[in-house]
Amino acid sequence: MASVTASEVIDGVVIVTPDVHGDERGLFVETYRRAWFPGGREMIQSNRADRRAGAIVGLHYHLHQADYWYVPFGRARVVLHDLREGSPTDGRTEVMDLGARDDGTHDHRGIYIPPGVAHGFASLTDMTITYLVDGYYNPADELGVAWDDPEIGADWGVAAPVLSGRDQANPRRAAIPAPVRPHASLRT
Repeated sequence: MASVTASEVIDGVVIVTPDVHGDERGLFVETYRRAWFPGGREMIQSNRADRRAGAIVGLHYHLHQADYWYVPFGRARVVLHDLREGSPTDGRTEVMDLGARDDGTHDHRGIYIPPGVAHGFASLTDMTITYLVDGYYNPADELGVAWDDPEIGADWGVAAPVLSGRDQANPRRAAIPAPVRPHASLRT
């Protein structure tokens, strides 16, 4: 059975270390199970993104949507930052690498990201990320904060990042307008 643990850095973030079953044919990993998140809503959509080494995606956040991320190929540096005003972990940043390791093994952890927690990743290698969401795409709930905000202080591990125009234009944390500033009352 998978190991499901709460983040020690950001309230509401859950890290899953699944069991990996392998033999001479390859391996099998159960990457998601609804029962791992008893307080969360049903995940209703699955997405996949392939990124080249050096790309940064984020930081994005939602007021009404949770995500569950898994990296089946390559290596990603995941950056999370709690934007929820009144949260016991407001202002904290968590960074972790998921996927391929230097020693040739693979880190199969998945990560549940609640609404109000900004999230992004850097492609440390060419990589694939899959993510489940508990809400359908809503452009009004696609929000962002500057990836390089010194207040967030993330080490992305990429020397010359490639970013989308959207991610280059995201405001600093201090400039997020009150109507789209997350609050601790968001469901996790």
